[in-house]
Amino acid sequence: MAEAAQRSIWGSVIELTKEAQEKGSDPLLWAMQLSSYLNSEEVCVSLPSIELADVLVSYICWDNNVPIMWKFLDRALVLNIVPPMLVLALLSTRVIPSRLVQPAAYRLFMELLKRHVFSLKSQLNGMNSQRVMQSIDTVLQLSQIFGMQTSEAGAIVVEFIFATVWQLLDASLDDEGLLANTSEKKPRWVTNPHDMEIHNYGEKQTEHHERMQKFNTVMAIELIGQFLQNKVTSGILDLARQNMSKHWEGFTKCLQMLAANSSALRDTKVITPEALLQFASCTHMVSRKCKLKSMQKFHDTVAIGPLASSDVLCNEASHSSLWLPLDVVLEDAVDSTEINAKSAIETITGFIKVLRAINCTTWHNTFLHLWIAALRLVQRERDPIEAPMPRLDSRLCLLLSIATLVVADLIEEEESATFDETEYGSSNPWEEKRVPGKCRIDLVFSLQMLADYKGLLIPPESIVSAANQAAAKAMFFISGIDDGNAYLECISVKDTPTNCSGNMHHLIVEACIARNLLDTSAYFWPGYVNGNIIQIPHSVPTEVPGWSSLMQGASLTPVMINALVSRPASSLAELKKIFEIAINGSNDEKISVAMILCGASLIWGWNLQEHTADFIIRLLSPPAPAEYSGSESHLIAYAPLLNELVLGIASSDNLLIFSLHGLIPQLACSLMSICEVFGSCMPNVLWTIATEERISAHNVFSNAFTVLLRLWRFNHPPLERRVGDAVESRPTPEYLLLFRNSHLESPRNVHQGQNKRRLSAIASSSTLHPIFVDSFPKLRVWYQRHLACIASPLSRLEETPVHQTVDELLKIMFSNICKGSQSVHSVTSGSSGFSGTKNKDALLTPKLPAWDILEAVPFVVDAVLTACDNGKLSPRELATGLKNLSDILPASFASVISYFSAEVTRGIWKPVSMNGTDWPSPNANLSKVEEQMKKIIAATGVDIPSIASGGSSTATLPLPLAAFVSLTLTYKASECFLRLATPALEYLAAGCLWPCMPIVASLWTQKAKRWSDYFVFSASRTVFLQNHNALFKLLQSCFTATLGLNATPISSNGGVGVLFGHGLRSPGAPGILFLHVYRYFKGAIFMTENIMSLLMDSVREIASRGLPNERLEKLKTTKNTVRSGEVSLAVALPQVNLVASLGASLVWLCGGLGLVRSLFEELLPSLFISHSSKLEGRSEGKVEMLQGYALAYFALQCGAFVWGVDSSSMASSCHRKILSGHMEFIAGALDGKISLCCDSATWRAYVSQFLSLMIDCAPTWMREADVDVLKRLSRGLGRWNKGELALALLSIRGFGTMGAVAELIIENEL
Repeated sequence: MAEAAQRSIWGSVIELTKEAQEKGSDPLLWAMQLSSYLNSEEVCVSLPSIELADVLVSYICWDNNVPIMWKFLDRALVLNIVPPMLVLALLSTRVIPSRLVQPAAYRLFMELLKRHVFSLKSQLNGMNSQRVMQSIDTVLQLSQIFGMQTSEAGAIVVEFIFATVWQLLDASLDDEGLLANTSEKKPRWVTNPHDMEIHNYGEKQTEHHERMQKFNTVMAIELIGQFLQNKVTSGILDLARQNMSKHWEGFTKCLQMLAANSSALRDTKVITPEALLQFASCTHMVSRKCKLKSMQKFHDTVAIGPLASSDVLCNEASHSSLWLPLDVVLEDAVDSTEINAKSAIETITGFIKVLRAINCTTWHNTFLHLWIAALRLVQRERDPIEAPMPRLDSRLCLLLSIATLVVADLIEEEESATFDETEYGSSNPWEEKRVPGKCRIDLVFSLQMLADYKGLLIPPESIVSAANQAAAKAMFFISGIDDGNAYLECISVKDTPTNCSGNMHHLIVEACIARNLLDTSAYFWPGYVNGNIIQIPHSVPTEVPGWSSLMQGASLTPVMINALVSRPASSLAELKKIFEIAINGSNDEKISVAMILCGASLIWGWNLQEHTADFIIRLLSPPAPAEYSGSESHLIAYAPLLNELVLGIASSDNLLIFSLHGLIPQLACSLMSICEVFGSCMPNVLWTIATEERISAHNVFSNAFTVLLRLWRFNHPPLERRVGDAVESRPTPEYLLLFRNSHLESPRNVHQGQNKRRLSAIASSSTLHPIFVDSFPKLRVWYQRHLACIASPLSRLEETPVHQTVDELLKIMFSNICKGSQSVHSVTSGSSGFSGTKNKDALLTPKLPAWDILEAVPFVVDAVLTACDNGKLSPRELATGLKNLSDILPASFASVISYFSAEVTRGIWKPVSMNGTDWPSPNANLSKVEEQMKKIIAATGVDIPSIASGGSSTATLPLPLAAFVSLTLTYKASECFLRLATPALEYLAAGCLWPCMPIVASLWTQKAKRWSDYFVFSASRTVFLQNHNALFKLLQSCFTATLGLNATPISSNGGVGVLFGHGLRSPGAPGILFLHVYRYFKGAIFMTENIMSLLMDSVREIASRGLPNERLEKLKTTKNTVRSGEVSLAVALPQVNLVASLGASLVWLCGGLGLVRSLFEELLPSLFISHSSKLEGRSEGKVEMLQGYALAYFALQCGAFVWGVDSSSMASSCHRKILSGHMEFIAGALDGKISLCCDSATWRAYVSQFLSLMIDCAPTWMREADVDVLKRLSRGLGRWNKGELALALLSIRGFGTMGAVAELIIENEL
């Protein structure tokens, strides 16, 4: 019944139209009559009518293809009786395929298209719009063609515009005979009817048709040009580019074909071939990209007045200061107080990606500033103070090995990256297209420019010879002398007839050549070398012991071994050769190889350092021989080799080298195996080493165990800092093994960088299976007891084998002290006295495995400390007994440290007087230590409480700390054990009441005067750890030093140089002080709150100080002359960026992910919601705006430093949750659901700038963002007239928001 009614309605419409057509009625009159009929009560058809559109188009095509009907149709479109887009879609499917036989209809169709397709705003929000869009989808089969199922009106508009332009494009190519030349095997659109009617026209009529067809082709191309040039439709087409990349590729190929070969294109003045090619290459988007980047810096300053151009800002900003976070992360990486499990390569690579994105800089500048930062790192310690933990070699490792590996990873990633438009275009439509080879070219330019930094290139004295050899190698090469490496082993600078003195530049270039980042053409750079060598000097011997002679078959004689230990290998083949000797050689040769690998090749063999470390780890975990069938571990047979390797890597710099390369987890795994095996052996198992010394299982165990403990802060509680809801864990054995196991999964991803592939290969070399602490039962039991000892006092010791071991150890410890024979109290509890036998027997070693001895050590130490406290044992006897315990089993020194650490923190022991009689006295130089400390911290404005004892007052220390200090002063431990004790001693003293640490420093400087500077600096840190106000002043000094605010006006006096000075030798360098303080501070949230407070204070200081006169006069003479107040604001922005970068770097240091979570979830919302004087200013909105800008930059960098900005940055659900919560907070405030108390200028600046930075620098953060939240954010930005930013924000989500973006473009005509 309904169908019959519908047929009646449309039949009446046809009759009405026929009658008007026959009468030649006015189109307007026809349209009014038609509208009146459809709106009548009897008919009541909703307008615009979808059905009427189909009726009219079907009526015209082709029985009534006359001009008046096209006029009728045009009038129906104008009066919105039919939906324009649907009519155009219906006509396109009929007219375009028939354009050759119906050229007039094709021309009229294009006229209608030109008139109605660009007025999208009224059509999008019209009546029945959703049904209209679905009908368009059905008519054009858009879902099938583009493979995108969507019901959003905006998304269908995108498909409709894209399809319409592509239809015109295919038709134009077909008309000129070019369509067959495209790569499309089957055209997407029907360009000719399947049953084309053949007409026999006369000659004149044929000529008229041909002219009309040519005119139509030109008109179609002009119409394509209008689509590409119209602001709205070009934006819609760009959405197609971003979200329909596979289809866009075919479309652009057709455009390129038309631009290159179309004769009709040459006849139009609307668009040129060049413009078409530009659109096809997407370079038209550059202007939009630049516009958005400009908004990042200046969109909120427009309200105050015009600023100087971006060129002025770029020139005024200190380029070095933009990279300050890189200096921070490099300096932190070589801090030997904590060994990191994570590779420095991974950390630095992530920071470089972040800083490059934020600074919008080229690879050339990126590489240049990496080299500069690493060179500064070395120069700060080129003349280091003497300390128990050297620092220079690890810094050279970072410059010459780590930095080059970072560059290699970045270049590999850049070169292997393929541009999948769906992945990259949807996330960042303004992404700069990568040019093949550009990254390597930029590396070359950066290295060439680096030669101008003469002051940074002076080599430290220890590597002058290596720098000279690098220069000589280049000179040999350009002189055409073969086998230059062999001559370099026996030539010195004075032997060469030409000056070939080298510098750090030669070493860096050589490192890049060794890793295939450069080729030897670098040797020919102007000024790289001075002249050439005509012939080898006669004074040079023809053959000397060295790597070259080893490769020629020479044996490992003592002279050869010394030569290989002192000179690094120059090729991987040489390292493989020496490794083969270790595998297949005799025991003596194995030990020699261990010495060689742990010598210059590890320390100074920067070009192969990671391979040397790899071979060392492989030798620490040798596989069991195929024929091995013994019940004992096969490792026992390798005891001399393992012991030599462990001793070789034990230095602080060597362990840092393993840490920088990310090898600590695998090293820990190897050491755990050694400890498990040799800790279970009896001490009567002996081996003879090369020096004719005999070592026992205890020696091997102790050396390995001591190095293992240094890989984490074994004497600290495992959970030290609570950061908001997250607890930051220190590395533990479980953590290190889990980290090692994670490396096994890396090769699954073919896109992993060189570093991760290398770590995976090393982890897999020992076993392909995960390893857990349960694999080492003895170690696990010891670790559990160790944690129990730290957590609570020792429990009563019952009659057990441990009790017997304790008694035996006590007897041996004091056998040489006590005279005669007398019995004392037996050890029955953790607080009882000691027992022992007083006789003159020599010191004996209990016939027990090391693990059994370690189990008893805490009870032994507790007994002797209690005896000393009760007066039964003198302090001197206590120190001697503990020294004897350490001689029995050197590894017990670690348990002694652990026990003392726990007891000091418990605070239950009475202090003892350091009077010089019972305990050593610090009075001899305590006053001098105090004066030196005052000099170090004077620049921070902190006063030191008086510490020098005078009159009747005497310095005191808690008994466990006094015993620990006395032991370290008495015990002439090896460097390995000293490096274990020194950090623990500093940690304990720093945690005690003032002035414990200065007293300890004074005592140690009396024993080791050469280390006095180090211990005085260490004591200076205590001032900040025990006084929150002093710590705040230290943070404040970091900000003022970075900005140069100590000077009268803001100037370039600040920056990295003032922040870090010359390392430990720089009194008052606040950055160095902070880096040595923050690890020991437990109030991370307090630190972040103060950093934010100082950030706001710094912004206010920047805004109030203005410009120095000389800089202002300089700017006035430039072409960018503007009013002085405006220039001050422009110059302030880079300074604001600088303090924000500093603040974000400090937050990253102090707490990482935990602090970033608290920042986004608590601190920032609280700052905006609550009334704060920090967000108030009196400079007509300038301060408030700058504070918002600073907070945005600060927040973005805090997140980026922890999460990264590449495709893997948001892999964690935790990261997404944190960011989603913050986006919801911003959206809620923009919706008016959250009341804010901060200044509106601050809020607007923060929101606009944070979103702008996130879009441009970290688009991956938004890939899984909630679409509804993005729409709310875009609506809020629209209310602020931030249309471009709203568009960019929605676009970043990809296809999910394509419809919303299209609607935004249409609504606001963006």
